[in-house]
Amino acid sequence: MDDGGKQLPAWVIWQSRPFPDANLLLLHGRQPALVDSGFVGHAQETAAWARAHTGRVALVVNTHWHSDHVGGNGLLQSMGAGIAASAPDAQAVARRDPGCCLAEYLDQPVSPYTVDEPLHDEQVLRLGDADWTVVHTPGHTPGHLSLWQPEERLLVVGDALSDYDVGWVNLALDGPDAATTALASLHQLADLRPRLLLPAHGPLPADPSAAFAAAIRRAQRLVDDPAGAVWYGARRIFAFALMIRDGIPADTVEPYLHARAWLTDAARLLGRTSEALAAELVDTMLRSGAIVLRDGRLYASSAHTPVAAATLRVPFPRDWPATAPTGTEAAAEPT
Repeated sequence: MDDGGKQLPAWVIWQSRPFPDANLLLLHGRQPALVDSGFVGHAQETAAWARAHTGRVALVVNTHWHSDHVGGNGLLQSMGAGIAASAPDAQAVARRDPGCCLAEYLDQPVSPYTVDEPLHDEQVLRLGDADWTVVHTPGHTPGHLSLWQPEERLLVVGDALSDYDVGWVNLALDGPDAATTALASLHQLADLRPRLLLPAHGPLPADPSAAFAAAIRRAQRLVDDPAGAVWYGARRIFAFALMIRDGIPADTVEPYLHARAWLTDAARLLGRTSEALAAELVDTMLRSGAIVLRDGRLYASSAHTPVAAATLRVPFPRDWPATAPTGTEAAAEPT
């Protein structure tokens, strides 16, 4: 157990992972559950780790649907695991909405999966041998959720915050109030006064109160500076693209960026052309050291695990196989 000495219960197994994966969080017991499943490029490793620790995974719970959190869903589901996710995400996945997971929008591959259990705010969910309360915490995504275990005072926060950062917000897709919504979610989580924070990225914070105070300050800056929030998101998305592709040739990176929907939206919000924003993004990130030029390729400088190129070859959600309607959807089908 990689818990940094933070006194996790014996039934919680936690391990920090570098990008492009979310951290591993396994809750074992009669209903062994994995919270988030990492990036598709490392799905086999995620499944093997879970099997080694618990033998089987009964349920995968997604804090939200970005590629670094749902990439192992398809494989684990094929091995018998159910998938639980927020109701808005579940409904879009069931429809095979082209916008699912923002996979095509962000150019981040996600293997096909279905959601077996839609989750709602304040729902009590049995994970392992403990009851957890679902807490709807929109902001980073509209369907983002956290998980609260009141007896042990454990709080799973997904990408709402980490020990060093807050999740980026998408003002183009989610509206100008997305940063304000994310800030409100942080206050809601801080009011729970957790003993331990379990973030999706980075180490376990040594002091949850201090982590919340720092995150709230960062989130307030995103509210106060919408242009800065757009830039923050663009830098994060571009760095992730470099991580999962083992860099991009320097002479093709700007055409790559020009073709991305997220960059087009960012340029519109910033009052620039896509071409101007792409050039400025590369230049500023090179000068800051966030990306580096080596042997004619641009790489992300942050620590990350290499990804095999073949694992990226999965269809976008618009081409996922259709799913049979179930539950209320089946009842609504014409006869």
